[in-house]
Amino acid sequence: MQRLKRMDDGVRLRIQHEDDLWTLSKLVHGGCNVGMLGFRRDQTTGTQEGGRAKAADRKPMWIVLEVEHTEFQQFSDNLRIHGIISEAEKDKGSHHTHSVSPGDDLEITWAGGMSSEDKALLSEAYADSGRARAGIIVVEGDEVLLFEVAQHGMRSISQFTMRGGGKREAHSTEVRNSFIRKAAEQTALIFDESKPLVICGPGMAREQFESVLRGSGGSRQTLNVATSIGGRAAANEVLREGVADALLGEYAVVRQVKAIEDAMARISTKGDVAYGGEMMLKAAEQGAVATLVIEADLLRSDNGPSSEISWSDFARKVKTRAGEVVQASRDHDAGEQLMGMGGAIALLRWAVE
Repeated sequence: MQRLKRMDDGVRLRIQHEDDLWTLSKLVHGGCNVGMLGFRRDQTTGTQEGGRAKAADRKPMWIVLEVEHTEFQQFSDNLRIHGIISEAEKDKGSHHTHSVSPGDDLEITWAGGMSSEDKALLSEAYADSGRARAGIIVVEGDEVLLFEVAQHGMRSISQFTMRGGGKREAHSTEVRNSFIRKAAEQTALIFDESKPLVICGPGMAREQFESVLRGSGGSRQTLNVATSIGGRAAANEVLREGVADALLGEYAVVRQVKAIEDAMARISTKGDVAYGGEMMLKAAEQGAVATLVIEADLLRSDNGPSSEISWSDFARKVKTRAGEVVQASRDHDAGEQLMGMGGAIALLRWAVE
């Protein structure tokens, strides 16, 4: 994401990559205005030919919307912003939808200016912009799983399994070798060469897989690491344990997963962690919160740890006491765990009774 212009109550941005759309979906919400180039039909150009109406021409114009809501699906390349036209050459007061994709420029203004949480998320987007999405490939003797890692999420994109399904010890070495070779060749077609790849798994089949993948040509950036387990859990281990930090360490999703998994580990050992409104408020009052991990939409909601304070104000209190706030996505397994804990959890400097 690139900042084109800074304003007193907003910012003008250029969307450069698909991952920028996730950030934009959090920044744009009811109560702000979004302007960008759009099209409206010019009804004066419609004519009658042979008794049938000729469609009106679509005229380009700068359109500013009072935002009502947005639609966005992680790992897609389009964000839809719905609202009422407040500024345009025509049709003020009408409904309109901005469809935002990489390459588009837009201007966002907020009543009262940009919030601290939006500033923090934008700063992160500026720093992360241009980093290619990565792939995690989990290789076992009879199964290969492919995952795509974005700045704020991880998704399964393909799976290769030996004929017959399940794990069977009766497969011959020749059959396994053929399976690994074909899976590697197909993987080379699925992931383009711009994506760095982490090849992982609990056995040695990943070594053979990497050899075939490299033999398919190109100059892919790859990292081969061992995991203690297979399946989707192996991909989560790569993110959680830092075994691929040389390649993935700067991804926002890695920071989120590590913080959430740290919190879960502390819960299991009754360590320095707080969850639930009452406990988190007590920890914040004592200045004990080192890191607040909170789902990004929850941070921007009207809710809070109690009826007297919003999550935004709570996060501000954490920051004034030298705490860190991590805005997390729900689009990965650790994010789903976080939502199961209410969407927010705090890593503490010391235990709070």
